[in-house]
Amino acid sequence: MISALTRLADWSARTPKRLWLIAFALFFALTGSWSAASPLGSSPDEHAHFIRAAAVARGQIGGTEVMVPHTVAGIDGHFAETGVQLPEWYRNLPTVHECYSWQEAKPASCAPSLGDSEKIVQATTAAGRYHPAYYLATGWPSLLTDGPEGLYLMRFMSALLCSALLASAVVTAAEWRRRSLAVLGVLAAATPMTLYMSGMVNPSGGEIAAGILVWTALLSIVLSPDPVLLNRRLARLGVGGLVLINIRPLGLIWFGGAVVFCLLLTQRRGVLGSVLRRKALWLWTVLLGLATAGALLWAARHPDNSKIDIPASLTTGVAAKRTLGNTEVYIKQMLGFFGWLDTPGPALMYLVWTAVLATLVALALAYGRKREVVAVLGMLAAVVMVPVLAQASQAERIGMVWQGRYLLPFAVGLPLMAVLICATRAPERGFPWRRLAGFCAGGLALANAAAFYWTLRRFAVGTDGSWLATSAHWAPPGGWVLWTGVYAVAALAVVVPALVSDREDAAPRLPDPGTPRPGRHARVPEPA
Repeated sequence: MISALTRLADWSARTPKRLWLIAFALFFALTGSWSAASPLGSSPDEHAHFIRAAAVARGQIGGTEVMVPHTVAGIDGHFAETGVQLPEWYRNLPTVHECYSWQEAKPASCAPSLGDSEKIVQATTAAGRYHPAYYLATGWPSLLTDGPEGLYLMRFMSALLCSALLASAVVTAAEWRRRSLAVLGVLAAATPMTLYMSGMVNPSGGEIAAGILVWTALLSIVLSPDPVLLNRRLARLGVGGLVLINIRPLGLIWFGGAVVFCLLLTQRRGVLGSVLRRKALWLWTVLLGLATAGALLWAARHPDNSKIDIPASLTTGVAAKRTLGNTEVYIKQMLGFFGWLDTPGPALMYLVWTAVLATLVALALAYGRKREVVAVLGMLAAVVMVPVLAQASQAERIGMVWQGRYLLPFAVGLPLMAVLICATRAPERGFPWRRLAGFCAGGLALANAAAFYWTLRRFAVGTDGSWLATSAHWAPPGGWVLWTGVYAVAALAVVVPALVSDREDAAPRLPDPGTPRPGRHARVPEPA
């Protein structure tokens, strides 16, 4: 059985194009299952993103500012939303989820119908200030068909975009000599929350998927230099960076953070010089610079004019203390907290994912050199302290609004950094690395499938319902059995790329910085 899976894995990775197509199909099966099996509007702020995407697809890049009373995180205020002109049934989207959200025992069957009125009226969206690029890519299917069908098609477009980015990350990881370890890093970074948000109409999904591609490409450039592969890696880095920067202003910070940490890991002499001499680098730098200027200009011209009644007791120090105390909650949200953050994943998911991540980080600390250990410890500190700093600096203006997924485009760098340090530094013999990758990937697959079924069951029968949703009060299009089966098969099949054999034509392992240099007449092998 194991040998058959190994042969299948090697066949799938024989050419980059074949591996990309297989990885894309599997990731789309996962993200698309979330798209089909989740009630419309059941993810954070999805109604606002639906309205924004439909408006942008109709040429309404901006709109009139409308002050709407809201209560967010227990704080009252008037939030600045954007008024757009859409069919009347879009105005029902903001309330369609309210009967079951934050009430886990209630299934989604109580949700009212959206209606079918095509009368053009004003609808408001809290996402009107966001950059229109993501919404243009996902919103155009709403022009093809109306009602729920158009909304599901918008979700599938988001799933397609994110699956393409994740497949590119898998192909980039598979270019390493220790391919099984590198691919495992991508699978560990693609948490159930990543896949869930990728299947929703929400820019967080594209942001996280782009972050995974950016980290994988950057680490490949600095830790596994290969002149033959450099241009394509720069292209993937550029594509991921363009998506990351054009989705939200935070993307520029996450991109810059990835660059800083990857430069810290650079130890091989001449790597930066060879990269700086490539014309492709300067081409992508210009494109990224233009994208950055455009994103900053858009943000400057679309400020948030919301008026929120922040209580005097919420000071910077109080916000920092509360945020630090919520670290465990934010980590769980990065792994998988579904619905409107009202549906935690099963304990199995948290235990398995945490165990795999802890193992990878511990091995990286054991095998890494001084600067690499500093980088890993720095990432661990950043995962804890960035939310504290961000929340404390903004609490007196917008309140306690931080969510774990906001940091995920940056935090995905931790497992990727850990596995690529192991792939570069760890001895090739004496430890069953390929077996470790297989068992870890298998455990992640089971945890992933459990998270999907757990969430689908919550929407079908509620948390107090039967373990088997045989008498489902609510069912997605096609039924819960279909999508549970599709997701489980895809979750197990995506393990296959983590079983590929190590490459023999890849760049040689980096030498220990303490290793004496060869003599004058000794030959130094060139990178493949």
